[in-house]
Amino acid sequence: MKKLSLVIVFAVALAMTTAVNTNAAGTSEEFVNYKIETVDDLHLGKNIEKIWTLTYSADEVPVTVLKRKTASATNYIVRSEHFEVCYASNADGFGAKKIKKSWATVPVQITNAVISEKDMENQKVITSKKVDDERALALIANYLPELVNDTYTHLLN
Repeated sequence: MKKLSLVIVFAVALAMTTAVNTNAAGTSEEFVNYKIETVDDLHLGKNIEKIWTLTYSADEVPVTVLKRKTASATNYIVRSEHFEVCYASNADGFGAKKIKKSWATVPVQITNAVISEKDMENQKVITSKKVDDERALALIANYLPELVNDTYTHLLN
């Protein structure tokens, strides 16, 4: 009977630890719901094929996602007033990377303060398959909040 009680206590403790770790990892209810809209009738500029807005909260300014193709990848530049990052889809898969300096509009010091270097490394390869626009946008919407340092998540909602 003592063994059974110990097993039950261990199982409950493990369940509670998992719940706390999930919440601490940034998996928050506030980022589960999002809205992606295509931006029409804009001058897309050189090499920009499409633009979307990604909104987590109606009270905040949306994040902009720009689609830009290069010879080796389809790049999705995720930009806000306070940070920018690139997600790329190529033959090796889909994942996050730093934005090219020539594409950047936000000062690198600000982006470095907002974006977690550790989480950027963890998202280097999200999937090993090349993805289409719809899948890329869904992945960005779900993984972007994890890239933003905890002290700056208010920038998304």
